Amino acid sequence: MKRVVVTGMGAVTPIGNTVADFWGNLIAGKNGIDKITYFDTSDLKFTLAGEVKDLDVAERLDKITARKTDLFVQYALCAADEAIKDSGLEGKVDSERFGVYFGSGIGGFNTLAKEHEALLTSGPRKVTPQFISKMIYNIAAGNIAIRYKAHGPNMAVSTACATGTTAIGEGYQAIQLGLADAMLCGGSEAAITKLAVAGFGNCLALTESQDKDAASLPFDKRRGGFVIGEGAGALILEEYEHAVNRGANIYAEVCGFGATCDAYHVTAPDPEAKQTARAFTLAMGCEKVDPAKIYINAHGTGTLLNDKTETLAIKKAFGDDAYKLHVSSIKGMTGHMLGAAGAAEAIAAVMALKTGTIPPTLNLNEPDPECDLDYTPNKAVQCDLELAFSDSLGFGGHNACVAFKKCK
Repeated sequence: MKRVVVTGMGAVTPIGNTVADFWGNLIAGKNGIDKITYFDTSDLKFTLAGEVKDLDVAERLDKITARKTDLFVQYALCAADEAIKDSGLEGKVDSERFGVYFGSGIGGFNTLAKEHEALLTSGPRKVTPQFISKMIYNIAAGNIAIRYKAHGPNMAVSTACATGTTAIGEGYQAIQLGLADAMLCGGSEAAITKLAVAGFGNCLALTESQDKDAASLPFDKRRGGFVIGEGAGALILEEYEHAVNRGANIYAEVCGFGATCDAYHVTAPDPEAKQTARAFTLAMGCEKVDPAKIYINAHGTGTLLNDKTETLAIKKAFGDDAYKLHVSSIKGMTGHMLGAAGAAEAIAAVMALKTGTIPPTLNLNEPDPECDLDYTPNKAVQCDLELAFSDSLGFGGHNACVAFKKCK
């Protein structure tokens, strides 16, 4: 099997619209959650979100793209553009050997809501001809490929909140199998709409907290649901020899991927955590590393079931070594970025590995006795790391886990 490395990254998040800003604010423990500004929440119980701030899409991309695409595509293209520039890949890869695996959990929800309102208030003729091409969730992958002339494998992955992680893992396997020399992988989401907030809230997934500093509470016994977030993450994965031959900067090597399904319930994780644990085990492969030098960027949504089930999964996968691991969830700062979460969190895992810094789990002030691992509460920690995991769980029972190690 071919070796696969990370040579470029790009991020659009509630705490920064570049990887440098995102990472710097993660380490500083900056809270990106605040009152929703996109619509009136006076008739809702759920009023907080992790909104992307100060992103000038017309300046980052161009005015036409800003006008003719849904917000989730704009986030995807901004993150992809940073990753491409960071990698120096453009013009240095055969276009037919360059692919895109990029997904979204929901797709163009803003466009859907807007055009449905136009239909109801003004009739069918007022629905824009661009409705479908702005809304469908594969269109981020399509637009990225068009922009960078990527004629290789192209797939829009959607595994709900595991989407970003699944896309990275599938891209890794495509390069391993020789289907491509480079893949642009990740996920994007822009679903902070009144309809989405009402839907997630009414299925008891969202917190009702009105306190932005005590709302997203991963692994804390006060947790009562997630805070919806948005953004995008993009990673350039590249075949090792291809990267070395062109003198690319290598952040880390991708060394494992596991994907499983609970096949248990549409929204709740299996309380036995067997398949979540197996995703870790599959991603672990044959890597033998001192557990004190392993970091897990956990899914850690701040929902009652997710956090204790994920804790159990880590214990089942690592046994007694689970208590020696470094673990954290960044969702206390970003909220839950849904289909983009796994991609942004993979970037955090890579940066932790590269810098030897564990980002904190913000707001972890009252640990849940059922969540008793080292979750790096509130302050970043320095540690010499050799292996990093990023795992994600999605509605439908999707589990995905990707592993990174230092490239030698």
